[in-house]
Amino acid sequence: MTAEKLSQEEAFARIQLLRSANIGPVSYAQLLGRFGNARDAVDALPDLAARGAKRNYKAAPRERIEREVQAARKAGARYLFHDQPDYPANLAAMDGAPPIVTMRGDLSLASRPCVAMVGARNASAAAVKLARDFARELAAEGFVVVSGLAKGIDGASHEGAFPHTVGVIASGIDIAYPAQHAKLQERIASDALLIAEEPPGTEPRGQQFPKRNRIIAGLAVGTLVVEAAPKSGSLITARLAGEAGREVMAIPGHPADARSHGCNQLIREGAVLVQTPQDVVELLSGFDGQPRSSVREAAYNYAFSEANEDLPADDIATILSSAPVAVDELVRQTGTTPGAVQMALLELEIAGRLERHAGGRVSLA
Repeated sequence: MTAEKLSQEEAFARIQLLRSANIGPVSYAQLLGRFGNARDAVDALPDLAARGAKRNYKAAPRERIEREVQAARKAGARYLFHDQPDYPANLAAMDGAPPIVTMRGDLSLASRPCVAMVGARNASAAAVKLARDFARELAAEGFVVVSGLAKGIDGASHEGAFPHTVGVIASGIDIAYPAQHAKLQERIASDALLIAEEPPGTEPRGQQFPKRNRIIAGLAVGTLVVEAAPKSGSLITARLAGEAGREVMAIPGHPADARSHGCNQLIREGAVLVQTPQDVVELLSGFDGQPRSSVREAAYNYAFSEANEDLPADDIATILSSAPVAVDELVRQTGTTPGAVQMALLELEIAGRLERHAGGRVSLA
C-alpha cells in the first residue's frame, strides 16, 4: 500500500505503530513488510512482544496519537511518510531513514542538490564568517544547504544560504531549540524548509541529536565540516554520510586550535580537503554516487524477508551479549534462514530486549 492511497485510518495507524514502545525505523519497516499494513501490525504487537518474553505490552494509546496529530495541525505542519512520492530520494536511500517526519515549508527544496554544512557550536569568529560565506556562494551555485539549527556553524550556514536551506531539528516541529534561534527557525519554517522526526511537543534530548544528524547526512549528496572537535556531533554526521556513500569534505584548520582537530582528523581518515566553495561545487556537481572521500563502512541491507521457519526469540537471546554482532553472523551460527533470524530479533526488540547498532549489528539491551 503506497502513501498516495493511504486512508486516514492507515495513516493514523502508521503513526501509532512508530510511536509504540521499542519500535524504530528498522522494526517499523519489517512489521509493515510482514503484515502489509500498519493496522494489522499494531494489533500484532502484544503477541510479538509476548514471544520475546514481555507480557502486557500495549501499543501507543490512540488518544496520545490524536493529541499529537492535533498538535501538528496547530503548528502548521504536515506528516510525510516514507513511501510518498515527495519523500526526498536521498534520504530514502539512507539505512534506517525515518519512516515518518513532520515538516513545514517548501518540501521541493529537499529534492534539489543538497550539501550539509556542520561544525562547532562554540565556533571561532573566523569559522562562523567562513561558514556564512561558503553557504552564500553554494546557494548561488544552485545548492540547498542543510544543517541542524545549532549555534555556531549551523546557524551561520542557514543564514548564509537563506532561503535556500533546510533545517533539521532534534525536537518536535513546534519546539524551538536553541532558544536564541527561535526567530531563525520560524523564518526557515515559513520561507524555506523545517523537518523534525520527533513528535510535536518533544523537547530535545541527547540521544535525539545523532538521529537528527543521520537525516542531515541523508538529505545531502555531501557533508562539509567547517570546524569541529574530535568527539563532536559534526563528526558523527560526517561518518554517517561516508557510510551512506556520500561525499565527506572538511576545511583544514590550525593544529594549535582544538576546534580544528576534528576536521584535520577527518582529512587523515579520507575526507576531501576543501578550501573554497568552488572546491565543493566541483566535487558535488553531477555527483554519480562514487565519492572521492573514503570515510565509509560497508553498507547493510535492512530488508525483511518472510521467515520460512520458526526460531524462538530466546534461542537468539542466548547467543547475544552486550557486545554488538552482525546479523549475518547470527544467521551462520543458528543455521536458520535470514527471515527467521530477523523475526526473532524483531520479537526481542519489541520486548525491549534488543538494541540495534550501526552497520546492521545488534546486541542485548
